[in-house]
Amino acid sequence: MRILSVNVGMARDAEWAGDLERTAIDKRPVEGRVAVRENGLAGDERADVANHGHPDQAVYAYAREDYDWWEPQMGRSLRDGQFGENLTTAGADLTNTLLGEKWRVGTALLEVTAPRVPCVVFRNWLDERGWVKRFTEAGRTGAYFRVVEQGDLGAGDGVEVLERPSASVTIGEAFRAYHGDRDLMRRLLALPGHSDKWDRVARRVLG
Repeated sequence: MRILSVNVGMARDAEWAGDLERTAIDKRPVEGRVAVRENGLAGDERADVANHGHPDQAVYAYAREDYDWWEPQMGRSLRDGQFGENLTTAGADLTNTLLGEKWRVGTALLEVTAPRVPCVVFRNWLDERGWVKRFTEAGRTGAYFRVVEQGDLGAGDGVEVLERPSASVTIGEAFRAYHGDRDLMRRLLALPGHSDKWDRVARRVLG
């Protein structure tokens, strides 16, 4: 597994970007080493900090293989960073990564925390009809990470999986839990160190 592209972006005004009318979803590849800080990559910004500013969503990764699957579905080419990810990966099955799985990338240590849930800004950015439903049904969500150890990384870096918790749930299963699978949600809540955002989601799923 390796990093194909490191992508960052700054917030800009956009009438289509939901109630905030401001977004930083347009991530573009950068060269050289990039510092990884507690709240994300140096040079990267999040406009909607209420929904995207949590430390457990510090870094977002999407797989080139999932882009390759989407291209014929969408009838268009998709560049690295198109879905707003910070890291475009090669050789990583992100759907089957485990919550709590730890990756050494460059000198940084990252921990898998959650799948991406599509929103209206994502839909409007891509200008794809029915996008939220299509993305949800495909289940190719990519993965969010928290920063366990700060460091730096760059395109071409290998990914070393240092830990895969034996009793965890996958990103795909966590996505199903978010959408109402109560058994999976209970399994997720039993994981030590799970994001506190899952506790709020669980109140909706479990009632």
